[in-house]
Amino acid sequence: MQAVGQPSRRAPDGAPLHYERHRPEQTTLYRLVQQHAASFIAHTEADTGAELPRFIKDEFDAFLECGILAHGFLRLRCGDCGHDKLLAFSCKRRGFCPSCGARRMSQTAAHLVDHVIPHVPVRQWVLSLPIPLRVLLAAQPELVTSVLQVVQRVVARHLLRQTGLATDEGHGGAVTLIQRFGSAANLNIHLHCLHLHCLVLDGVYRCDADGVPSFIEASEPSDDELHALLQTVIARLMKMLTRRGVLVEDMGQTYLAEPHADGEQARTLRPLQAAAITYRIAFGPRAGQKVLTLRGAMPREDRVRQPLCADIDGFSLHAAVRVDAHARKRLEQLCRYITRPALSDERVQLNAAGQVELKLKTPWRDGTTHLVMSPLEFMQRLAALVPRPRLHLIRFHGVLAPNAKLRSLVVPQGPEVQEQTAEVAAVSECESETVQARPHRISWARLLKRVFDIDMQHCPNCRSGELKIIAAILERPVIEKILSHLGLDPQPPPRDRAREVRQD
Repeated sequence: MQAVGQPSRRAPDGAPLHYERHRPEQTTLYRLVQQHAASFIAHTEADTGAELPRFIKDEFDAFLECGILAHGFLRLRCGDCGHDKLLAFSCKRRGFCPSCGARRMSQTAAHLVDHVIPHVPVRQWVLSLPIPLRVLLAAQPELVTSVLQVVQRVVARHLLRQTGLATDEGHGGAVTLIQRFGSAANLNIHLHCLHLHCLVLDGVYRCDADGVPSFIEASEPSDDELHALLQTVIARLMKMLTRRGVLVEDMGQTYLAEPHADGEQARTLRPLQAAAITYRIAFGPRAGQKVLTLRGAMPREDRVRQPLCADIDGFSLHAAVRVDAHARKRLEQLCRYITRPALSDERVQLNAAGQVELKLKTPWRDGTTHLVMSPLEFMQRLAALVPRPRLHLIRFHGVLAPNAKLRSLVVPQGPEVQEQTAEVAAVSECESETVQARPHRISWARLLKRVFDIDMQHCPNCRSGELKIIAAILERPVIEKILSHLGLDPQPPPRDRAREVRQD
């Protein structure tokens, strides 16, 4: 059995790379959560007099167990040489775990390219909202559906005009991915709409007399058209939000209605979300103050206006990114970019004073390269990134909607479906009528091979045998026995208790 704590060996030239377990307990992010999560929860509840939502506490607990062998693992064995390997369980959470976020990114991108997005041109439409509306959607995520409906209708009608078709002649489609963060780990609601061939794809589908759909490309919008589209989106959003009682018009002024302040989430979660959106501190000695910054780059001049980008009163609409019909690798890269995790381990570090320095992916225009905050202030950022349970972050529209009549005629058949179809063809005709091929979740081993060209399926010892899962180790005594035999620590990393906050 392999001691997974050993460092990985470099594969010889021409040989495939083999997987070595990620060790989260050695990262700065893990140590920060390990040492300060309990203090953050205790101080937040003491300051607000309300309990932090259960799903946020569960997110911290699950993160501290993710990838830790002492909490359980799978045992894999080579059928040829008997070589064993251990694979720790993951938390599969959607908040701030870099490892699970990276897997979900690769999984989602592969699924969209293989099973959802047709082989037609795709244009990315990005809508950004003013800060007050970001706060509103974070506090009331049920409004996201109504906002998306407004945006999709405006873009769909634009594509119909561009193709010269009537409303009942053309059918568009889109996939919307809701990105809830910025590079500063701030809560930031973006609506990324992938418009594909007929899903606000970059065109629409039209059916012939036999009901067979064909794709008609739309011409590229002009800057003036994009500006007009954004004006229409803003007008309809304001009308919809006013009708829902979220906005109030008085004496020619429009402002947000006073939110309901009752409930524990209103006293804990909403201040965390509002502070994360506005780059401020929610609780503690520096409550209400801006996050400290480090400027490690030269300030940039105001950038020239970008093509196909409209800005009006804090709203922005960007539609310059277009992927050709057969550029599937570029499309997958775009999907991975949109679905990327909120944090990476490399961007989080501690300075000599014990403060957290969060490195930005790209320096801001004023030269800011890092944000600086105390560990407890950083915990506030992490808590604000956790989405509510059962909140869908991917939406499908038009011909790509799950129950759309044309969906089965336009979506691609992925490799798994093609293999299943071949198997179904080998079954008797009467049996094949009852078999319905459906795309399955792509395996973790195939994801590693697809994204990083890392071979997880074959044995790193004999290089020919195939690794198979032989057991899931969950019982505490068995875990301790196996890890002790391998010379690994059988106990999970200890968690620090809540401590008194230091007054600066």
